[in-house]
Amino acid sequence: MTTTDPHVDEPTAEELRALDELYAAFEAAHMTPLWTQIGGLMPTAPRPDSVPMLWRWSTLLPLAERAGALVPVGRGGERRAIALANPGLPGTAYATPTLWAAIQYLGPREEAPSHRHVQTAFRFVVEGEGVWTNVDGGDGRVDAIAMRRGDLLLTPGMHWHEHQNTTDHPMAWIDGLDIPLVRTLDAGFFELGPEELATRETPALSRNERLWAHPGLTPVGAPPPASRLASPLMAYRWEHTDRALAAQLALEDEGHPGVVEPGHAAVRFTNPATAGDCLSTMRCEMHRLRPGTATASVRTAGSAVWQVFSGSGRVSVGAEGWDVGTGDLFCVPSWAALRVETDGGLDAFRFSDDPVFEALGLARKETP
Repeated sequence: MTTTDPHVDEPTAEELRALDELYAAFEAAHMTPLWTQIGGLMPTAPRPDSVPMLWRWSTLLPLAERAGALVPVGRGGERRAIALANPGLPGTAYATPTLWAAIQYLGPREEAPSHRHVQTAFRFVVEGEGVWTNVDGGDGRVDAIAMRRGDLLLTPGMHWHEHQNTTDHPMAWIDGLDIPLVRTLDAGFFELGPEELATRETPALSRNERLWAHPGLTPVGAPPPASRLASPLMAYRWEHTDRALAAQLALEDEGHPGVVEPGHAAVRFTNPATAGDCLSTMRCEMHRLRPGTATASVRTAGSAVWQVFSGSGRVSVGAEGWDVGTGDLFCVPSWAALRVETDGGLDAFRFSDDPVFEALGLARKETP
């Protein structure tokens, strides 16, 4: 080891031999000295391995359709879900180090059998209807939940769930899970359920919606939720989301507060029993930019995946930039600056690992 400090003597040949022997002893003992690693272990700012990445809906959907013609759904594969793999994370099927995103495709009259896992999941529907996801409420009672355009559907960890397509046409949607986080923590558990569906009911409203989907009203006689870490409401309907975003922009027009920034409305999907995030490890939001809007450039500690729900615009993530349209997905690595602009207006769904960073005291946001 040499030094450029004029106040420190250069090591002698004997000292250099001793240092070589010391480092060899460290390696043999499976040890690594901090002074050779601190730049990588404690960087001055996040240095994510994941990279900004865009996945086009026009590419994803045809590939999912091809998989639908060739790959069956059933025991073994369980789901026809195709993950979005970040090229900065080779050897994984991860969108970011903490978030997993996939397009799931269910063909006409197909059924996906029941299973459950520790990993928390949601489904977001950019188009289509006719599929019901059956999810147990944590009390062993399965609730049939309709999936429609613009809806956010939750599957909390260790809740049995299955899907059925009741129509003669296929349907695709986006799955989001915390698979990478759970894998890093070595906390994964998975169980198979029965091959036959627990219910073939197709109600317009699920029981959890009838009980919990009333704004500002908590059901006094409801049994305590199975877990306070996940919302007992498992369906957030587009008509409510749309109305809330429109109201924010109308209030802005009238000179009242409510928007995130000029022309930018946003809502967070929350747990009606606690007012916290709807899921313990992932934050879900919907954003609306009115025509002619450009957001401020913001960077956040933690990563996110966005899907354009409607409209079009231009997205800048770090040094990358893309024109985006309906269905397109992109990921924002930790501490990468994000800016979105649109001429004609844009709605976008966002999910992130924000709750984890906040719970651990690692959350940080900055406008460069």
